Amino acid sequence: MLIKTERLLLREFVAEDWRAVYAYQNDPRYLEFYEWEHRREQDVKSFVQRFIEQQQEAPRLKYQLAIVLPNSNKVIGNIGIRKREVKAYHAELGYELDPREWHNGYATEAATAMLKFAFEELHLHRVMARVNANNHNSIRLLEKLGMRQEGRLREEEFFKGRYWDTLVYAILEEEWRWRIANSG
Repeated sequence: MLIKTERLLLREFVAEDWRAVYAYQNDPRYLEFYEWEHRREQDVKSFVQRFIEQQQEAPRLKYQLAIVLPNSNKVIGNIGIRKREVKAYHAELGYELDPREWHNGYATEAATAMLKFAFEELHLHRVMARVNANNHNSIRLLEKLGMRQEGRLREEEFFKGRYWDTLVYAILEEEWRWRIANSG
């Protein structure tokens, strides 16, 4: 699977991608909202391998793609749509981006392409995302995509010595289509 945007390629993971993922997953800015203090090579290799294995599922439920800068072929993150079952009409959007590439609009561009895939190719009705309530960059991204906050899960996670709230955001197909029709 390959999705091309104006500045990015969203492509299937290959085993060699682990090195790029390892580099950004060990950036302190990335680690701020995860339970890890650092990432080990083997953990990241397993992380990437899981996405490679998902490519072979039939029927496929999870589409986690590498975000790549086409001119350099550099992996700068990943983004995906994950269904829980074949007949589900809803799925979860998940993403991460190399902190060195933040504030370039890449996450918005990649997420916009994944929503298009979700609604036009997978024929989903609803796409949701979960975000740490303190992750203001990610919250801004979800709101820029037209997603609305649907709830707050108080103190849902415990890591780094404290409890963290999780926010739930979602967008319906009709809301997404309205945004597409009225943008521009």
